[in-house]
Amino acid sequence: MAPSETPIVIGVGDIKNRSTAIKDAKEPAVLIHEAILAAIKDAAPTDQSKLQSAIDIPGLLAEKLGVKPKHAYYSEHGGDKPGKLFDEAAKRIARGECKVAVVAGGEALASLSACAKAKKLPPSGWTTPSEPVNSVFKPTNRDLGSNIGAIHDIGAPIHVYPLYENAFRAHRGQSLKANHEESAKLYAKFSKIAENNKYAWNQGKHDDEHIIGTITKDNRMICSPYPLLMNAFNTVNLAASCILTTTTFARTLSIPESKWIYPLAGAGTSDSTHFWHRPNFHTSPSISRSLSAALELANLTPSDIDLFDIYSCFPIVPKIAAHYLGLPITGYGAKPLTVLGGLTSFGGAGNNYSMHALTEMTRAIRKGRGKRGLVLGNGGWMTYQYVVVLSKEPRGDGRYPERNPLPREITDVAAPEIAVGEEAVGEVVVETYTVEFNRDGSPLRGHIVARLKSNGKRVLANHGDESTLRQMAGATAEIVGRSGWVRQDSERRGRGVFMFEKSSKM
Repeated sequence: MAPSETPIVIGVGDIKNRSTAIKDAKEPAVLIHEAILAAIKDAAPTDQSKLQSAIDIPGLLAEKLGVKPKHAYYSEHGGDKPGKLFDEAAKRIARGECKVAVVAGGEALASLSACAKAKKLPPSGWTTPSEPVNSVFKPTNRDLGSNIGAIHDIGAPIHVYPLYENAFRAHRGQSLKANHEESAKLYAKFSKIAENNKYAWNQGKHDDEHIIGTITKDNRMICSPYPLLMNAFNTVNLAASCILTTTTFARTLSIPESKWIYPLAGAGTSDSTHFWHRPNFHTSPSISRSLSAALELANLTPSDIDLFDIYSCFPIVPKIAAHYLGLPITGYGAKPLTVLGGLTSFGGAGNNYSMHALTEMTRAIRKGRGKRGLVLGNGGWMTYQYVVVLSKEPRGDGRYPERNPLPREITDVAAPEIAVGEEAVGEVVVETYTVEFNRDGSPLRGHIVARLKSNGKRVLANHGDESTLRQMAGATAEIVGRSGWVRQDSERRGRGVFMFEKSSKM
C-alpha cells in the first residue's frame, strides 16, 4: 500500500466553448470554473461539499467555488507551466501542506479575437482587466525588444523553431523533401488522433499528409520549412483541470481506486532565453535533461512508458524528444507522440495545452490504454521544459520526490561566442537558417545563423541580396553548411547581412 500522503489524481475535466459568436464569449475564469466543476463531477465523491471545501485555488475562482484556499498561485505564461504546477501540487500534497489541490488553466483567444474584430474590447461582462486591452496577441506581433535578435527582426517562436528544424534535418543528413514529408506524416497522425477527441478544437476534421504538406493559399508558408498547418493553432476557447489529493482523503470521500492515477515524478529546466547563446540547433539540453531527470526520479526507462504527449507547437519539439528517447518519429513501430492530437489539430494557445494532455493521459491510463504515461510541456523559444510521469500503480519506493533536481536554467553547456558589429564580418559557414514569407507567398526575409571561418564565433544576419534570398527560399538545395559572406549593413547599425557571393563592399 502507498504511504498515506501519496498524491493521486482523482478527477479531471475539460471544457470547450466552440462558438466564436460574441454573445457566447466566456472569459477564461468562467471556462476554468466549468472545468473544475467537471473534474469534481468526474471524481464522483460521496460528499461533494467536503471535497470542494478542501480545495486550494486562487482568488476569483475561489470566490466562484466558495472556498478559502491555504495556498493560491497564478503562474507565468508558458507551455511548460501546467506540468510545473502539477508537480508542485503533488509535492505539496506529499509534504502534507494541503489535502486537495486543483491545477487548472484556460484560454479564450478565439472569443477575444472575435471581439477584437468587432471592436468590442474588453468583452462585455468579463472581469475588468487591470490594464487597457486594445488588441489580441498574435505570434507575429510580439515585441522583439532591442537586442541582437531584434536588430535582425528575429525572436518570435515562428522564427526560432524553424532554425532547429533545419539544423536537425541537416545534422541527420536528411533531404529537404524527406524532412517535409516526415513532418507532414507526423502531423497527419496527430490530426487523426484529434479527429476523435471530443475536446479537440478541430474534432471531426482530419487533415492528411497531402493537405498538411502541400503549400496552398490556405496553407501558406510561414517560416520555412513550416507551412501554416505545421504551426500551433492559437485561437481556441479551452480549459482543463486536474484535482489531486491523498490516498487517505480519497478513501474518506469513497472515491473508487479505479479513478486513482499516481503522479510518479516531475522535473524541468530551461535553456538560455536568447537562442543565439545555445550550444547548437540540433539538440535541446533542456529537453534531454528534463526527460532524463523525470524518468530517473520515477525509476523508469523510456521503454517503460506506454503513452506519450510531447508538446508540438511545431514538429521539431516531438522530433527532438523522440530522437533523444530512441523512439521512431514516424513509420512502422512508432508509438504515437500525442494522446491529444497536437497544438495544430487539438488546438493550443501556448500555455495550457499540456493541462489537457494531463487530463487526457489520466483518462487513457484509467481506460487501460497503457500503464504509464509521460507528458512533456515546452515553452518560449524551445526554452522551458517540464516533464511529468503518471502511472496506474504507485511508486515502488514510497514517497513522491521532494524536489526538482534540475536548475532553473542550464548554464554548464558551452556555446559559441557571439560576434557583433565590425567583428561580425568575413567568410562564414551557415549553421542554420529560415526564410520568413509574405502573406502572398513571396519570400520576405532570410534569417541566418552562421560561424565565422576565422575564429568560429557565431553571427546573426539577414539576407543581403535577392539572389541569396531566392536560393534560401528555393527548398531544393541544402543551405546548412554552405559558405558565404557577412558584412555590416550600412543603413541599420549592428545588422549583419549575408550573401553567398562576396560583395564589392567588403
